[in-house]
Amino acid sequence: MHMRTVMEKNYRNVFAELGIDKEQISRRLEEIRHTFFYDDREKVYFPVGTDMAYIMDTGNCDVRTEGMSYGMMICVQLDMKEEFDRLWKWAKTYMWMDSGYNEGYFAWSCGLDGEKNDNGPAPDGEEFFAMALFFAAHRWGDGTGIFAYSREAQSLLSACLHKGQGGRPGGPMWNLENHQILFVVGADFTDPSYHLPHFYELFSLWAAQEDSAFWKQAAQASREYLARACHPVTGFCAEYAEFDGTPMSRRLPWTEDRHDWFYSDSYRTAANIALDYAWFGEDRGQRAAVDRIQEFLAEDGRKGDYAIYEVDGRIAGSAALHPVAITATVAQASLASDNAYTREWVERFWKLPMRTGDRRYYDNCLYFFAFLALSGNYRIW
Repeated sequence: MHMRTVMEKNYRNVFAELGIDKEQISRRLEEIRHTFFYDDREKVYFPVGTDMAYIMDTGNCDVRTEGMSYGMMICVQLDMKEEFDRLWKWAKTYMWMDSGYNEGYFAWSCGLDGEKNDNGPAPDGEEFFAMALFFAAHRWGDGTGIFAYSREAQSLLSACLHKGQGGRPGGPMWNLENHQILFVVGADFTDPSYHLPHFYELFSLWAAQEDSAFWKQAAQASREYLARACHPVTGFCAEYAEFDGTPMSRRLPWTEDRHDWFYSDSYRTAANIALDYAWFGEDRGQRAAVDRIQEFLAEDGRKGDYAIYEVDGRIAGSAALHPVAITATVAQASLASDNAYTREWVERFWKLPMRTGDRRYYDNCLYFFAFLALSGNYRIW
């Protein structure tokens, strides 16, 4: 697969397919962009000085590599170079670690003042950083220093695979034997929502040539993994899971919380499966999960009343913490489905406003991605 092949794709505008006017779709996208970046009451993007900015997790009052890398991906999709560069400079200035065990990675959480809350990295941030940087290089061209985007992406991905080798401190972010992304460096389990085979396909083209085969294998391994990790009736996956796909229910030393149920992280998985299918059209059994999840949640979606669920669909807790995220991601799943519920989910999402208040950050990140994807604006650059 060559660069031209992946760049010359047709992207579905699912909203337009349902008869929604394209100008109306464009206006709605601009409203979302303004709210996310510039609305004084509801924004999550905050400029710092003349050349930096951060995305704030409004529920936890911190800055996370998840949100920073998501913000950069949104910016490159919408040709917002100034905002992209501001976010990237903040991340490199405050989050990047230039020494120690995790040298070459990014601290997953920082205070609003830039002080690191933890020196551990979160692999979902690293993979989104790398993909956004490659896209920036192709859309805007490489600059100098930290704005030599493709060089920065390649360096980061090299660390993700080769740390701990040749005397380098630390460890890789992928299991080098089964090609699965880890939950954290050194972990012996994974997070299904971290599996982004569509990114790995592109990494196989643009990362260091010596790693090309690994990334290609990782793409197929993740598709096969997601087919195993998603429940055969509900389509749900757990937040954290073993390498064989079963929910990870072992006690973790740093928390008493459960992570073997369908909860916040898990919501992203159906959207990821859909975007991968929209970009590359490969099905290793993972596509069936999006049909199942759209059917299983149909009634709760109509009521707008989502619970916390076990992966088999039993109610495990009261109201879901991020209901807007559920509707958004299940609607985005329509890019990989064509069932009796697809239209209903897309129409429901179209009518759904962005979330307001303290918990808006996570919901609105996934809302933004879903709107980009369903309007044909989440593209390979």
